[in-house]
Amino acid sequence: MTVNVWSPAISKADGPLYLAIADALSVDIASGRLPGGFRLPPQRTLADQLGIDFTTVSRAYAEARKRGLVEGRVGQGTYVRMRRPSNSPSTVTGIVDMSMNLPPRFDDPELAAKMWDGIAELQAGDGLGLLMRYQEAGGTLRDRAAGAMWLAPRLGDIGPGRLMVCPGAQGALLALLGALAAPGETICAEALTYPGLLAVAEHLRIGVIGVAMDEEGLIPEAFEDVCRKRAPKLLYCTPTLHNPTTTTLSQVRREQIVAIARQHNVLIVEDDAYGALPVNPVATFAALASEITYHIAGLAKCLAPALRVAYVVVPQERTAAHLAGAIRATAGMASPLTASLATRWIESGVAQSVLAAIRSETRQRQAIASQLLPSSLVQANAEGFHVWLKLPSGWSRSDFAARLRSAGIGVVTSDAFSVSGPAPEAVRLGLGAAPDQASLAASLGTVADLLVQQSAMSLMVV
Repeated sequence: MTVNVWSPAISKADGPLYLAIADALSVDIASGRLPGGFRLPPQRTLADQLGIDFTTVSRAYAEARKRGLVEGRVGQGTYVRMRRPSNSPSTVTGIVDMSMNLPPRFDDPELAAKMWDGIAELQAGDGLGLLMRYQEAGGTLRDRAAGAMWLAPRLGDIGPGRLMVCPGAQGALLALLGALAAPGETICAEALTYPGLLAVAEHLRIGVIGVAMDEEGLIPEAFEDVCRKRAPKLLYCTPTLHNPTTTTLSQVRREQIVAIARQHNVLIVEDDAYGALPVNPVATFAALASEITYHIAGLAKCLAPALRVAYVVVPQERTAAHLAGAIRATAGMASPLTASLATRWIESGVAQSVLAAIRSETRQRQAIASQLLPSSLVQANAEGFHVWLKLPSGWSRSDFAARLRSAGIGVVTSDAFSVSGPAPEAVRLGLGAAPDQASLAASLGTVADLLVQQSAMSLMVV
């Protein structure tokens, strides 16, 4: 149902009136009540209808333009922007860089508007003060309390004293490894691990030993063997929705690994980048063995990569000061602006809504992948947004990646994740980078077609 004349129902209780008007626009556009191309009332006319100041309406229309909801036409007025159909030929190109492992973009204009509203709320508060001062290296008490609240479902009541706010997971890794291991010392990680860990270790001149894995993840017996023979300083691991293999360690294996780490006095650095995604998560290492675990929980994969905020939970409050010193030495502090935005999202419930939207979109994209890719070659988890694709006989990972690259599709070969030894013939596909499901399906169709070809024939030229 559409309207001929638009007049939003707003009240002062809705907050700043200009934001209430923009929010009402967003809701009516999302519901279809205001179609693309609809001409909005002139600003002065709407101001008179609502009995408010003209500048308030002008500010509301400007906010709506910033959100991409409306557009101004010189001499004609303000119109609802036309939304391009999701099956438009310009979006279904099949040209997708699946090498980046991003959370998938969801289609919820109202929720997106609430995310942007968080920035306006920062401005309405002590906006200038937020921009014009430094903060503590580990974050303000309010930001740390919000982080503790966000992690409570997975870690329990940890309190803000054990939590530090870091400039992203990579910044957290740099600070942690610099604080926990010295140049020349050795740590261990899964045989296939996050490339960012390898980059930090190389930068700090710390050796990394690979621990063997199987279809269920890190093998406890292999970890014990490394502990006995090499005495590593710590174990770095991604136990939930492992990058790149998608495996999630069972609680039985986690308990075995904890027992081994305790026996050999090995610390655990738990990278829980994807830990917020499962609806029913397995107990974290931080919950099972808080006294030896440093837990990294970035917001890039579960909320927004642009925030560059990660929470680090340390074993004891007294170790927080040591980490704060490492953060100060390597980055100074996390961005107060993005840390405060994350806090507002968490406190208002927007963060939980975004997480739910990412979970829903992730499940739908995994369903597309399961329909198009051969199950015998795919290792995946419905709650994660990447796929580990094992290549059939006749394909090398380098040839397969090169052939996809020539079609405009980027993937990451296993070499990037390999700690030592020969890397398997496999590639990682990030399902979240595609702008929509149609583009993802087109790209995965190209991948599936290539899998059934012989390597030599796919590269043949005349």
